[in-house]
Amino acid sequence: HIIKYHRSAKANKKQINTPKNMVKSLLHQILAGIHYLHSNWVLHRDLKPANILVMGEGPERGRVKIADMGFARLFNSPLKPLADLDPVVVTFWYRAPELLLAARHYTKAIDIWAIGCIFAELLTSEPIFHCRQEDIKTSNPYHHDQLDRIFNVMGFPLDKDWEDIRKMPEHQQLMRDFKRSSYVNCNLMKYMEKHKVKADSKAFHLLQKLLTMDPTKRISSEQAIKDPYFTAEEPPPCSDVFEGGPIPYPKREFISDDDNEDKSDTNKQQQTAGAAGGAGNNQGSEHNQPPAKRPRLATNSSTNSMVSAEYQHVHNIQGGASNQQQGMNYQTGSNSQQTSASSTFASRMI
Repeated sequence: HIIKYHRSAKANKKQINTPKNMVKSLLHQILAGIHYLHSNWVLHRDLKPANILVMGEGPERGRVKIADMGFARLFNSPLKPLADLDPVVVTFWYRAPELLLAARHYTKAIDIWAIGCIFAELLTSEPIFHCRQEDIKTSNPYHHDQLDRIFNVMGFPLDKDWEDIRKMPEHQQLMRDFKRSSYVNCNLMKYMEKHKVKADSKAFHLLQKLLTMDPTKRISSEQAIKDPYFTAEEPPPCSDVFEGGPIPYPKREFISDDDNEDKSDTNKQQQTAGAAGGAGNNQGSEHNQPPAKRPRLATNSSTNSMVSAEYQHVHNIQGGASNQQQGMNYQTGSNSQQTSASSTFASRMI
């Protein structure tokens, strides 16, 4: 509950700063895990704070685990466009603009956009694209309020910045609903500077690349891992995001694999009340969090089974794109990190 902890402190006007290197280490490990998935032709399609776990005390202290692969799909050679299989994916606030415009053929760039949203939330303790929640169960991916929120932060995309926007299935609806002139003074730099993130910082430059409107120009996970934010600015990211210090954040609640409460009336009521566990569910916050399934823990399995078999389990992801069956190693400065497929019970949510 890292984000929840800092958001609550901010809402109560307490001066608790999010450690900058913790944010850097969290982001680096998330990118490394997604790079591993993408290198094996897997889209996650539901990245959000509630699906990012951080291990507590133990041998994997401070390591990131990417959870809830229920929407994950192979994308190397789909028999149908992914949009035909699942017209609506990714929780609203973390949904890329091409998804909101009903793109039938989308790419791993949708995961990168979601990571950009998570990064911004870590930097500001607020969801960057929060909007009213409505039509949660709709099969229509077009969502006016969510697009409006994105444009209020990013500005309306110019044709020269996103040439293929005219090819989006909902482009005509977009042009009927929105006026470019309404967002002429909106841009990411203004929004982040309001939250004390300087426009000349390496963190902001990377955020811009992650939140590029045109998915073909959006940075890849491989490129992001090598960004100067990680490589040219001290200190480097750590394998323990807490850097050996005390862990002030509450543990997440354990949910067993055979727990069917996602389908229960009780759980629906809890979600409505904002009581379900997750990174952003905070009753004291000014923002309501989108309804979210709580992540589940995986049983032991090999890395290959993570990529090709059951996607309903948590996948313990850290590291680069090395294709070893039992795990992989990658180097981050002097830190060596390793992926494992073990399950554990002491994790936190970001």
